This record gives sequence, structure tokens and C-alpha cells, in this order.
Amino acid sequence: MEKKVSFAVIGCGHIGKRHAEMIMRLPDAVLAALCDIKEKDTLQLESYASVPFFNSMDELLAAGLKIDVVCIATPNGLHAAQALKAIEAQKHVVIEKPLALTKADCEKVIFKALQMHKQVFFFFQNRYSPPSVWIKDLIESKKLGEIYMVQINCYWNRDDRYYKKDGWKGTPDLDGGTLFTQFSHFIDIMYWLFGDIKNIQAKFKDFNHCHSTAFEDSGFVNFDFENGGMGSINYSTAVWDKNLESSITVIAQNGTVKIGGQYMNEVEYCHLKDYVMPVLPPANAANDYGAYKGSAANHNYIFDNVINVIKGADTITTNAMEGMKVVEIIERIYKLK
Repeated sequence: MEKKVSFAVIGCGHIGKRHAEMIMRLPDAVLAALCDIKEKDTLQLESYASVPFFNSMDELLAAGLKIDVVCIATPNGLHAAQALKAIEAQKHVVIEKPLALTKADCEKVIFKALQMHKQVFFFFQNRYSPPSVWIKDLIESKKLGEIYMVQINCYWNRDDRYYKKDGWKGTPDLDGGTLFTQFSHFIDIMYWLFGDIKNIQAKFKDFNHCHSTAFEDSGFVNFDFENGGMGSINYSTAVWDKNLESSITVIAQNGTVKIGGQYMNEVEYCHLKDYVMPVLPPANAANDYGAYKGSAANHNYIFDNVINVIKGADTITTNAMEGMKVVEIIERIYKLK
């Protein structure tokens, strides 16, 4: 019988529970432990009554459980330190975005993983959405020709239903900023498709979150791509009541495409020279957190990849170097504040 890969999940909020749920569904995975600083009976973990629970990561790692992979789903500012602790304990790690809040901390995680011969996986699950796979193929096959302009719009609602009083979201040390927590998935998509950026210009504004966050809720960012063409990211969490859109428009030598919807989950426009638009598979629904919605629920693809890599049957599809690059791009944008 083939050995199953055992996981521990650190952080039992919305995302951590989603990780636990995915792990429980996978035939080649075992949920070995859960960990959160809050008491178990306050976390709505009734579905995991038989899973060992710990209130600290140190207790979990000292318990002697068989754990191959530690999933880190805690506040952003804790990711790097917890990843280092897990790697030092000879565990692979799967880290929710962002990898860290600074490039320097990302480098520490990557160096430690190399030193300990452990893998660092990263949750950039939007790459698996059918429209993302489709446009990646268009670019790599040169069907678009030369890229002229790329515009990314991310207009979401994040009001007091999201930014709870005395919570970590909205704080500089644990959240880090709107681009880190809300829109790093879309910066990843931009980097994955078009490469690095230069000549960055930016303008930021806090319209209606002065009471709930320590940073901007909106911004305009313009830049040039290292590979040619120019681009922009326009973003806001000041949208009233519900999310409006996450979209990417590409104007290129051979035509124009736009992927839109609330979560960059549907092709809204495709007009290309000598090209017939194929029928794409349906996209997964967004992560539903009740009062607000998140990005595509494609975590299962990441977990499949983790298991296959650990078994020696695949290579990493979302790695720590790419996670570090997204952090570095956000740092460069935020230096313009």
C-alpha cells in the first residue's frame, strides 16, 4: 500500500479550514494535526473532532506525530517565522500568500529550505483557473504577438464585515497592506504571464478605511514590462457592499483579450487574428466567506501537486522563488508611498 502524505495545518480561520477540508478529501493525504492559538471549542472544528489539536506550533512539533508537510494559514506577518520553524523541524511547508512581508524574510525561508533539503510550496491557485491557463498558452504560443498594453483592475469590497475591531487584518505588522492581502494573486498572474516590471509610478489613497486599516484602500500603479509593453494595476477595496470585478485586458499586435468577472474567472472578450475561441472548462467558484468573497477555490490543485512532488512524481508548479518575486514587486510599489 502506497504511503500517504501527512499534513498539519497551522491557523484554523477561514483559509485554514479550507486547507483541512481539502486534505481530508484527498485519498493520498492524512490530516495529522491542527493548530491555533484560540481554543478548539471556539473555532467550529466539530468536523475534525478526531484530529489532534494544539494551541502552539512548538507543542505540535514536539508531540512526535508523523508529519510530512506543515500548511501555514496564519496572519501574513507570521508566515516567514513559522515556515522557518517548520523547515528546521524537517518538514516541508505550504504557505498561504504572501510568503512573507519582505523580500529579506523570503530569502531566509528559501535559504533554510535549501539547507535542510525541504520543499516550499506556495498558494497561487488562480493560475489553475481555465481562463488563466488559456491566456498563458496564448502568450507562450505567440498567438498574441507583441504585447502593447496590459491593464489589471481589481475592485473589491472589504468593509467592517471584513476588518474586525481588534483583529489582525488592517494592521501593518500582520497584514502588511492591501496589495499583500487582497490582490497579490493578481500581481502573481501578471508576473507569471508577462514577467517583471520597471519604471513604476504609483498613487495611493485611503477613501473609507481610515478607522479600520493602517494603509491605503485604493491605488493606481503604472509601469513598463521588462519584456516590452506597458501596464497598470488599478485597485480598490472601497467598493460599496460587494465585489465589482477582477479583470485583465491585453492589447497586443494580433488582437485584444479581456478576462473578467469578479475573480478573473471568465473570458469577456476575445478578438484575435486567425483564431477561433475554444470552449473552456467551467471555472471553480470563488471562496465564499459569507459577507465577503475571495479568489478562486483552486486549492485542490496545489495539494495534488504537493503530494506528487513529495512522492517524486512531479515538479513544483508554484514555488518559493515566484512567491518571493511577488513580494519584491509589492515592496517596490509600496516604496513609492
